[in-house]
Amino acid sequence: MTGSVPLLSLEEVHAHYGKSHILHGVSFHVGRNEVVSLLGRNGSGRSTTMKAIMGLVPPTGGRIHLMERDITGARPYAICRAGVAYVPEEREVFHNLTVDENFRMGEQPAAPGATRWTVEDMFAYFPRLKERRHTKAGNLSGGEQQMLTICRSLLGNPQVILVDEPTEGLAPKIVTAVGECIRDMHRKGVSVVLVEQKLAIALKVSTRVCVMGHGRIVFEGTPQQLASDEKLLADWLAV
Repeated sequence: MTGSVPLLSLEEVHAHYGKSHILHGVSFHVGRNEVVSLLGRNGSGRSTTMKAIMGLVPPTGGRIHLMERDITGARPYAICRAGVAYVPEEREVFHNLTVDENFRMGEQPAAPGATRWTVEDMFAYFPRLKERRHTKAGNLSGGEQQMLTICRSLLGNPQVILVDEPTEGLAPKIVTAVGECIRDMHRKGVSVVLVEQKLAIALKVSTRVCVMGHGRIVFEGTPQQLASDEKLLADWLAV
């Protein structure tokens, strides 16, 4: 982590769905220009952690900070304007708008000194979207909708982007393009929090990994440390 203040930090965050206690004191940080993957089995709390950061599931305990700003329980639009983008697993596009119109819905000015992303950058990553730029998003394939959701989020010029299961159900060629896009976010100084079921991809693109189990962080370290720990892999990640 560069500097004394992390870009994003969670401190003992708890969250509930009704009476169900999902997150049990989640703590981790994301520094500038880091890719941190949240790994774990289904139901471990990874997606709920992302939604808690984004204000979609209000934390019931603990604090979340973006730099020195407390964003705990803030409205999602305020968190977005502060510099956090979110790519949900559900690929939530505006179905009745074209690809170009979806892009415009996501655009925000870049903060001073921050990376600025353009529509042409998006077409360079995903040429298929350029071919379909005048097509309504509801008529795109699942893979194309995933590309569109990632691009729309990047056009908000975020400081940190939360990406939930970006390769789920995608063809291998598109998986490769998504992985390259995440690596380029890192190269251009955008921090990434990634939930990814495919361990090989997460280990390749991450600078640090956190393994979750039963709503807690049970391991935090480098991809190399995780890959070499057979017991940890068996206990918390094996299907």
